[in-house]
Amino acid sequence: MKENAGYIDRRAFVRGCGAAIALPFLESVVTPARAVAGTATSGQAPMRMVCIGLNYGLYPGDFFPSETGRGYTLPKLLQPLAGHQDDITVFSKLDHPGIKGGHEAVHTFLSGVMSSQAKAQREGNITLDQKAAEFVGSETRYPSIPIGIGGGSISWTRNAVEIPAIRRLEDLFDALFRETPESKQKRLSESYKLHSSILDVVRDDAKALQKRISKNDTEKLDEYFTSIREVEKRLRQSESWLGEPKPKTDYRLPSPMPEDFYEAVPVYYDLMRLALETDSTRVLSCAIDGWSGDSGLPGVTQGYHFLTHHGQDASRLRQLSIIETFHTKQFARFIADLKRTQASESESLLDKSIVLFGSGMGNASSHSNRNLPLVLAGGGFQHGEHKDYTGHTGRQTPACNLFVSMLQRFGMEVDQFGTSTGTLEGLT
Repeated sequence: MKENAGYIDRRAFVRGCGAAIALPFLESVVTPARAVAGTATSGQAPMRMVCIGLNYGLYPGDFFPSETGRGYTLPKLLQPLAGHQDDITVFSKLDHPGIKGGHEAVHTFLSGVMSSQAKAQREGNITLDQKAAEFVGSETRYPSIPIGIGGGSISWTRNAVEIPAIRRLEDLFDALFRETPESKQKRLSESYKLHSSILDVVRDDAKALQKRISKNDTEKLDEYFTSIREVEKRLRQSESWLGEPKPKTDYRLPSPMPEDFYEAVPVYYDLMRLALETDSTRVLSCAIDGWSGDSGLPGVTQGYHFLTHHGQDASRLRQLSIIETFHTKQFARFIADLKRTQASESESLLDKSIVLFGSGMGNASSHSNRNLPLVLAGGGFQHGEHKDYTGHTGRQTPACNLFVSMLQRFGMEVDQFGTSTGTLEGLT
């Protein structure tokens, strides 16, 4: 390995197979110029988890009930859920302590941690769904499926990397049900083996440096090893399912494919239910972003984002209400479909699915990330209440407390996640 004037040649770190591996910046690995400059139990239906995030939140005045406990009056946006009031819990005054920044902070929805602050946290800014996916591992074809409708993703790794979302209905359907041709299976298998050998080379070179670099670089190298282990795990998982046949379905995508946003959303929900029903995955995330005035939704003539900055203008609020009611209607329909689908002889798919619906945005009009709109359904929890966590502890109640309760119900032995201070009091 080449050395000169106290630095280690970066090229010695990357070699073999013509591979280009993204490495962290290490202060000991610099150019001379820079150096000078300074699982489910057998016989039981497994638990699933679904996290649905609206990028622009929900108008607080039409979302939060005025009464707490059971028998509360459903506000305007929750009225589509009237037939499922005993299947859901509505939360008030849960959010992520210290998080602010409006749209720039929405990505903290499932983590409670800004990506820019991930290194300061024990598990970075890994999101709730990805924590659950690690627990599932290779038990399903896909440890998780991130979906993005009209935008990006709400799923992040512990290393502050946003996980790309599936953004086309055809791609989601193909991933679930279309068989991979044998010729492509062979190419993929060879690719997995090649990438595995490349990772071996890079890991060996990295280990050789461990005794020769600074303390700061040692920490960065540890992060890099973590990234390598995650890639290796995904490669093994993908290869183990490569030759396994995919489930069959009678479901067919619409023809022609939906051109309007509001026509496509129900189809995404259909495929999400099928993904759970066929056990293709047990973890789903769905990010729902905005659309323009040509979305096709009747009564909406202006863009979603524009309408969220309503300033209490009555005309904008009417159109915004149409959009947000559409979303809660689709959520209600999804719950109904899960409830009609059997997971076992005595349990519905809703009984075995923890479904979170909400946002990392509290009030889009004022760019506030406080008091997040959150609804939990299914999962065997005792539902039917509006739970208000206003000041009963004298401190802000972290939404991550809810996430700890969800992970425990999922089957994980955890007592901390993100910025949690424990499980969520009163949720059983």
